[in-house]
Amino acid sequence: MDQEWEAGLALLVQELEGDVGDNHEIFMRLKQSLGVMRAEGLPIPEDLARLESDLDARFALTSQEE
Repeated sequence: MDQEWEAGLALLVQELEGDVGDNHEIFMRLKQSLGVMRAEGLPIPEDLARLESDLDARFALTSQEE
């Protein structure tokens, strides 16, 4: 993964952890970035794939509760 992708993804993860802004919006930007990486055939780091999966489950539960 190149430095530009790394920096962008690190910023999104930092925003999620720091509770900066709307977490759902940040999560959607993370999913979009990972989707682009997959489309370009770039490898997804295991920790980011796990984070994506965990957040998918978290937001699925949140939307079911509403």
